[in-house]
Amino acid sequence: MTRIGIYGGSFSPPHNGHLRAAEAFLEQMWLDFLFVVPAAIPPHKELPDVSAKERLEMTRLAFLGMDGVYVSDMELLRKGPSYTVDTLRELSGDDKRLFLLLGTDMVLTLDEWKEPEEIFKLSYPVYARRESDKILDDKILAKLAFYKEKYGKMVTKLTLDPLEISSSQVRARLERGEPVDDLIPGPVEEYIRAHHLYGT
Repeated sequence: MTRIGIYGGSFSPPHNGHLRAAEAFLEQMWLDFLFVVPAAIPPHKELPDVSAKERLEMTRLAFLGMDGVYVSDMELLRKGPSYTVDTLRELSGDDKRLFLLLGTDMVLTLDEWKEPEEIFKLSYPVYARRESDKILDDKILAKLAFYKEKYGKMVTKLTLDPLEISSSQVRARLERGEPVDDLIPGPVEEYIRAHHLYGT
């Protein structure tokens, strides 16, 4: 049984928090490999004025050299909104076990996504906290209990020290002309500046 991870998102831009979560996901879920999948049109999020092709290239640069990671354009090739359930269907198979990586906001709203029952049927959801907000702890625990009751599956938590970085934080720094070398990989910053993205 091949263990495959799926890590989706807008990645606008990809940052060091994404990399840390991916490393923990690979290691703790014993993944054979990990698909990082930039969304074409995220159903729940407005994207800044950066093309899908540029986000894909930045994501490839961010994960370059990380063993077992493949940056996929499968959602960019698909027409319309990028639904996780469609990606899971595309990757599923009798000889595969799929693990889906979620952030805090995603784990709190997973039941509002398209066909959540099918998401739980096709994959084992896993979540990573990139923040240390204690207020959210009880909300998350309540949601996990709800998922176990409704869908019959536990959602696993990755063990990692929170790295409190967001793509919006990176974009804001870039727009203000502030340094971002502590937030994003060097090749990603070079690409952003070379292509004058996010107000640079």
